[in-house]
Amino acid sequence: MMKQAIFKNWNFMRLLRLGLGIIVVVQSVLMKDTTMGILGILFTALPVFNIGCCGAGGCAGTFSKENNGKPEDISYEEVK
Repeated sequence: MMKQAIFKNWNFMRLLRLGLGIIVVVQSVLMKDTTMGILGILFTALPVFNIGCCGAGGCAGTFSKENNGKPEDISYEEVK
């Protein structure tokens, strides 16, 4: 499972994120900045394992079809 996540589905954005993470790690080593080094390792690990802020499940929410596609009646109140 983990081997598939690392070696499959490489696209341009994933390669770009990996490149930027590597640039941050190299820059932090040159500047001897530990905090940026930790962030760089994080930013490099995210594309390697193909995860993001929302995890591997993505950010799409769940949709319910309770109203069967019919719009609800909206009532408005006049504010004076």
